[in-house]
Amino acid sequence: MIEMDQIYKSFGSVEAIKDVGIYLQKGEAVGLLGPNGAGKSTLIDMLTSLTKPTKGQVRFNGKNVYGQLTQFRTQIGVVPQELALYSDLTAEENLLFFGKAYKLKGTKLKQKVKELLQLVELEERKKDRVKTFSGGMKRRLNLAIALIHEPAYLVLDEPTVGIDPHSRRYLLDLIKRLQLERGTTVLYTSHYMEEVEFLCDRIYVLDRGSIIASGTQEEIKNIVSQEYIYKLLVAEKNAQLEQKLNEQEQIHGVYETEEGYRIASYSGALFEKIIQLASDSNVQVLGIHIQESTLEDVFLYLTGRSLRD
Repeated sequence: MIEMDQIYKSFGSVEAIKDVGIYLQKGEAVGLLGPNGAGKSTLIDMLTSLTKPTKGQVRFNGKNVYGQLTQFRTQIGVVPQELALYSDLTAEENLLFFGKAYKLKGTKLKQKVKELLQLVELEERKKDRVKTFSGGMKRRLNLAIALIHEPAYLVLDEPTVGIDPHSRRYLLDLIKRLQLERGTTVLYTSHYMEEVEFLCDRIYVLDRGSIIASGTQEEIKNIVSQEYIYKLLVAEKNAQLEQKLNEQEQIHGVYETEEGYRIASYSGALFEKIIQLASDSNVQVLGIHIQESTLEDVFLYLTGRSLRD
């Protein structure tokens, strides 16, 4: 198990992380959600021993990681948000380089490289330089590198940013297989809520340096279980309509979406009112329906802002 106990991190007068406690049990997939600037990357840097907390402890199997750094780091694989690849080397050469950094050699290293190239479907491109790869191929290679030393824990910081849908789906399925079939423990951060819903057993919500909610998906969703979420689709968004919606006593949250608005209320009888307000604002309604609460709804409820803010 990896534990972070009463973790605090400051940079001068800036409090980046405030009294945070999280844990990762072997074999589970855990989501870490938070808007930009919430402190996710700082927390991951401390969890993976890249930086020390100002206060608090990170423990591995009950002992402080800084008393067993070599052993701890052999158990952790990290897929950073920024690609960690040598673009002038081939896919095979990148894997060989990072494998040697973990003191792998000889037949064992060559076999591991071959296995991983097959796993991420890059065997046919193993002799090609990484700079010729698509974004999705680079992301798959980045994952393979994180697995070169067979870590028990895999930490992924937005690993699907900027890739095509096929590669994204492939990566998600592969990560899930690693958890279910190999027992790999996964910590996953993403700007795509549906990825966390697909992958994760438990979730932590981080905002402004503090954990503001934690639990299983069902426990998190139950935070807004008494809410009605209206999805309003409009031809064009309108500031006057948004203002009128926010003025309604029965409505306590109005959030813009790509297609219109997500409206949160404790009343399930607002269809006619919402349509009337749209009409009064000269807004064409393309559709309206009530949907079940999602992790996105909980996130908006807890933080008042979108995951991508």
